[in-house]
Amino acid sequence: MKGWMGKFKVLSLLSLVALFLSACGMENLTALDPKGYGAEKSLDLIILPTVIMLFVLLIVMVIFTIALVRFRKKKGQEDFVPKQVEGNKTLETVWTVIPIILIIIIAVPTIIYTFKLADETEAKDSLNVTVTGNQYWWHFNYEGQEIQTSQDLYIPVGQKVYLNMKSSDVIHSLWVPTLSGKMDVNPENENTLYIEAYEEGVYWGKCAELCGPSHSLMDFKIVVVSQEEFDQWVADLQNFDPETQPETQTAVDGRALFEENNCIACHAVGSSPVQVGPNLTNFGERSKLAGVEEMTKDKLIEWLLDPESIKPGNNMTGKYPELSEEDAALIADYLLQLKPSEITTEDAGN
Repeated sequence: MKGWMGKFKVLSLLSLVALFLSACGMENLTALDPKGYGAEKSLDLIILPTVIMLFVLLIVMVIFTIALVRFRKKKGQEDFVPKQVEGNKTLETVWTVIPIILIIIIAVPTIIYTFKLADETEAKDSLNVTVTGNQYWWHFNYEGQEIQTSQDLYIPVGQKVYLNMKSSDVIHSLWVPTLSGKMDVNPENENTLYIEAYEEGVYWGKCAELCGPSHSLMDFKIVVVSQEEFDQWVADLQNFDPETQPETQTAVDGRALFEENNCIACHAVGSSPVQVGPNLTNFGERSKLAGVEEMTKDKLIEWLLDPESIKPGNNMTGKYPELSEEDAALIADYLLQLKPSEITTEDAGN
């Protein structure tokens, strides 16, 4: 009785943990609700082996149950030895060939989809974006458009967008589960992946390769808008003049402090190719600070005063003179007014 009670407790605990973990997710960060071509094919490849494994499990359980019932020891048969079937070539052939067939069934569509998602035949006629992975942020250079952003990637709905990816430091992995599968981002070679979103909206991405202490905080967003909105967004950023005078005096003072503290050496505002740190051209349009915190003035001040407390191991810590809270507030006012376009993450899909 005690043995059964112990097993029941273990089973109950495992069931409770499974129920708890099933809720540990985000609605906009799942591979089970595809909104793009790559994610759709990835889900197909999840379902196929799952169905096969469930079928195999069912067959094994049926055979196990039959063997358990039919060949159990009966009274008067204590010394009975069942017929031995070792060395049966037919059985050995069957349970060798069947797994090979099942592996082929899984492998063929996997290989087909892998090559399809790596197909670059339409790259010249599509939007190309150079993606650079950094500890712990993402940089996007729109090839031929002369615009650059960081953390937020804007793309048009229903169009193939080719991401040409490389790392500036260690190995990363770009993953937007709702739109596509994972792709390694390496320092030695460039990998290409195309994404094609079916619906407008904001889709969350993660780094899927352990890359340091803030790996889990290396988030970004893909903002999918209509073709008209995307064209307007591109034009707005192309026409943005970083020298334009801010509207408020606090923002004017903040820009002066931004330049005095040499922030511009790492953070470009405009189309400058500088990418030591994230591009800040449309910083005020972002909904997240450092990819993970709500974009508020208080949080931005906290970041400027102590970025290490939000993203441990980031390359900004200790790279600029210590700021007073008043100076940090002025710089925050300047950064939050960097809004070159009316097309924002809040408008996507609305």
